[in-house]
Amino acid sequence: MERLIKPSKLSKGDTVAIVSPSSGYAGEEEVLWRTEVGIQRLKEVFGLKVKVMPHALKGSDFTYNHPEKRVDDLHQALEDPEVKAIICTLGGDDSVRLWPYIDLNIIRNNPKIFSGYSDTTALHFMFYQAGISSFYGPLLLTDFAENVSMDDYTVQSINQTWFQNGPVGNVPASPQIRKYGLKWDEKNKHINRESFDSNGYEILNGKGKATGHLIGGCMELFHSLKATDVFPDKDVFEGAILFIETAEVHASPWLMEDYVRAFGSMGIFDKINGVIIGRPQDDVYYEEYKEVWVKMLKEWNQEDMPVFYNASFGHNEPKCIIPYGAQAELDVDHKTFKIIDNAVN
Repeated sequence: MERLIKPSKLSKGDTVAIVSPSSGYAGEEEVLWRTEVGIQRLKEVFGLKVKVMPHALKGSDFTYNHPEKRVDDLHQALEDPEVKAIICTLGGDDSVRLWPYIDLNIIRNNPKIFSGYSDTTALHFMFYQAGISSFYGPLLLTDFAENVSMDDYTVQSINQTWFQNGPVGNVPASPQIRKYGLKWDEKNKHINRESFDSNGYEILNGKGKATGHLIGGCMELFHSLKATDVFPDKDVFEGAILFIETAEVHASPWLMEDYVRAFGSMGIFDKINGVIIGRPQDDVYYEEYKEVWVKMLKEWNQEDMPVFYNASFGHNEPKCIIPYGAQAELDVDHKTFKIIDNAVN
């Protein structure tokens, strides 16, 4: 695999752009208070300046009806010399519609930190095709606007991944996970979301160590994109560490079996060196998904491949950041996940 170009690190005083390439919910009147909280956190916690792109807060209907305007915002942010990073407001379900309007040369010629998860997986694949490393990481409305205050685990991951250019290092699972379900009503803004304990990484499979470049995203997007031009060439999975997690829709175990089996039928299991799997949101189907993975790995004769479970990324708060293309290591004996590469220059 060709090494992806890494963007430059952030420093206090830099400008970040806010875009809505998926859902436009951040612009709806009932949630604008939360959008403002996220923007203030970028300023106060990280010392950053914030530039909201022209169509980012136009609302759900406008955003849905104008995918080309979403791309205009992204292109403008990439070409703006003041902007050093781009933060998505939220996920959604239709960012694949941006593909006809995307100019890969603009992405390629303007490497910048780009962060989001869930439906943003489609955009990450576009950045990957352009040869640019992006970040499966925090969104404005979920992580930066967390009730009461941001989680220390998330803040530490942001600082370790974006604000310094040495190796990211050890990435433990978060000791606690936020419970999903508290509505984004302004009356709830001062209520801490309930947390429950997490017991660290579980080893589902394999032995020894696995190293490789990171590629992955949201399982549901893998399924919906795998027959499109947006999906990466399968050769990029050669020697990789696959990171994968599930959305809040809670796919039934039989459907998850279909999703995971596809990795075998597509030949991806034969190419990758290891897998790290995100904790299912609110532990829905926690044990059942484990059983699915163990069954599928055996079905495709991959019982020696290291596979970690219960990682803190994607649809989990707090979360760590996963940099696409960075070299990582899974160590079964010590139950450690390390990013042995720098994520930014």
